[in-house]
Amino acid sequence: MPDSINEMTEQLTTENLLEAAQIYGTPLYVYNADRIKLQFKKLTDAFNSDKVRFFYASKALTNISVLKVVNEMGCDVDCSSINEAKLALYAGFEPSKVLYTSNGIAFDEIEEAQSLGIHINIDSLSNLEKFGKKFGGSYPVGIRLRPNIMAGGHIKISTGHEKSKFGIPVDQLEKIKELVEQHHLNISNLHIHTGSDIKDAEVFLKGVEVLFDLVPHFPNLKSIDLGGGFKVPYKDDDPSININELATKVLAAFANNEATKNLEIWFEPGKYLVSECGYFITQVNVIKETPVTTFVSVNSGFNHLIRPMFYDAYHRVQNISNPDGTPGEYTIVGNICETDTFAWDRNLPEIRENDLLVFYNAGAYGFEMSSNYNSRFKPAEVLFENGAHRLIRRRDEFEDLLKGQVI
Repeated sequence: MPDSINEMTEQLTTENLLEAAQIYGTPLYVYNADRIKLQFKKLTDAFNSDKVRFFYASKALTNISVLKVVNEMGCDVDCSSINEAKLALYAGFEPSKVLYTSNGIAFDEIEEAQSLGIHINIDSLSNLEKFGKKFGGSYPVGIRLRPNIMAGGHIKISTGHEKSKFGIPVDQLEKIKELVEQHHLNISNLHIHTGSDIKDAEVFLKGVEVLFDLVPHFPNLKSIDLGGGFKVPYKDDDPSININELATKVLAAFANNEATKNLEIWFEPGKYLVSECGYFITQVNVIKETPVTTFVSVNSGFNHLIRPMFYDAYHRVQNISNPDGTPGEYTIVGNICETDTFAWDRNLPEIRENDLLVFYNAGAYGFEMSSNYNSRFKPAEVLFENGAHRLIRRRDEFEDLLKGQVI
């Protein structure tokens, strides 16, 4: 990792964002490659071990140019669908650097993943049995387990609790062992993912304890996968996970266990790598004064950034075209024919029609969860890298709305 990646390059300036908006229009997603590299450097510096591998959870942001940045900086990639896996290979990742974790999918998708030569995690007894019947022990495979741990910043992003659909419950161990023995399965990896926005290292250590109890049952293990979900700050006073503390405690736990000291440790950071690299720029259409609040309607909606409506997520907002204006209280809303409130009663510099507002922490699950709802266009995407910016996805045009339709 280049030494030039430092705190001075991690944030794009107001001038950078205004320039991008002027050249490429709005609404616009802008990403800073230097911030992605810095986040990865924080991880590799903290763990500093050749037994630790990081797989970027590409569901957060799959733009090919971003995937290329991730590949070039030496990170592996985690995929949640066969198409994400194909995108990773298209972006230049070697199959040995691609991890595919299935979730409630048809078995033919797992068969296709096997044909690509990538790492596979299976999350159901049904597909594990089908895999055993088809491949036996000829192809190493991982198992996604549900550790029955409640963690995460919101119930919708908690994935390891006892009512979660994800993974095979750990209390079905005997059924797993029966399938392994019956089909001579080569179980190479045990995987858990408890949720997102985890700020406490102890949550990962609870997962470690669960997995350590299972390790003796799988003699062919090569790795333990602890998932991702590292908390990143969205507000100025937000806590975030202490990566150095996490590294110290996890490495010590593995080193002090005779059965695991030689296993690889895998993590799947997604939001941690790309959330803070992203900026979403919108333009103000209308100011609407009411007795209750002042509504600021921008040229976007939950068709472009759904997280505030879907997860009650907080995104810091700034008026970058009038940063020194007299502060006022505003409610930021979209232009979609639904209730799409981005932010209630925010104190911001005076907002006028045509002003530019930027939403911070927009790199993860922003564009990736966008849609053409109300038949509106998806925004363009721009990447800043090495001091220069370039378009990495053009804005939709009318013809894109017709693509795939049969007339």
